[in-house]
Amino acid sequence: MSLLKELWAFMRVRKKWWLLPIILVMMTVGLLLVFAQGSALAPFIYTIF
Repeated sequence: MSLLKELWAFMRVRKKWWLLPIILVMMTVGLLLVFAQGSALAPFIYTIF
């Protein structure tokens, strides 16, 4: 959690708000890959990438 706090502080101080959508998309894709790893959807998700 400290990494997220530091990242939030960096974006707030440096006004790097354009990083927020990039980080959210990367986290969403990562979570999708982790949760779909053992399911029947895995072959379909991996073909996207």
